[in-house]
Amino acid sequence: MGKTSFMRADASLAVYREGQGLPVVFQHGLGADEAQVAQNVPTSADIHRLTLECRGHGASSLGSARPFSIHMFAEDVLAAATEYGFDRFVVGGISMGAAIALHLAHHHPDRVAGLVLVRPAWIFEASPDNLEPGRAVAALIRSHPVAEARERFIASEIGRRIASEAPDNFSSLLGYFERPDAFDFASVLGDIAADGPGVSKADTAAIKVPTLVIGNDQDAIHPLFCALTLAETIPGARYIEVTAKTADKARHFAEIQGAITDFLASSSIRSLFRS
Repeated sequence: MGKTSFMRADASLAVYREGQGLPVVFQHGLGADEAQVAQNVPTSADIHRLTLECRGHGASSLGSARPFSIHMFAEDVLAAATEYGFDRFVVGGISMGAAIALHLAHHHPDRVAGLVLVRPAWIFEASPDNLEPGRAVAALIRSHPVAEARERFIASEIGRRIASEAPDNFSSLLGYFERPDAFDFASVLGDIAADGPGVSKADTAAIKVPTLVIGNDQDAIHPLFCALTLAETIPGARYIEVTAKTADKARHFAEIQGAITDFLASSSIRSLFRS
């Protein structure tokens, strides 16, 4: 248990495991790490959680493979799950992690028993408009010294709009400029923000596992319509709207943990793992 390393070609990837019980693979968002997952996933639940820090995130190296993609990250996650004995599991994630989870639910249905999508930022298309701020940040970091890039973003139309409409998103975007690896990570940020989950609307409508979708308002990067659209498309999906982080962070995380706890304890999930 705890943190270990897992090799994929020349990339050293950090894997975190904790708890015992229901196998759950849960992934972080773009630019985040295992700590974000720990904020959202309840530790009191009877689960055995695995989280892989994606390439360039947390303690994981970038590796040499390019471009970065949700498919690449999803295959890394699946390989780690296999390595650590997670043959069939509930898969979930936050933002980018939700896109990874959706990708796995469609492309590897034999491995996925349940699905949790928290604050999804993608629906079906690549390079969605709501991720343009991330692409803009990546482009600025690639073309200017980091301090100058930051000031240019703050003064830009996109920067001013996000600062006004979604201050929590704005704070997260500024965090990309403060990373010690800002220039190298800009490749991850730009590639992933221009990518998509590789799952069409028809593919999504064909998903047949119990699904929980969690969304919140007041979020420009993870607009509510993404969560609503996925919840309406996946047959029988349970939808929960939680308090926005901008309004009350403590309540936001408590409500997400509560929703995930109830979902994982439901008979539709537990019955799938009874021997």
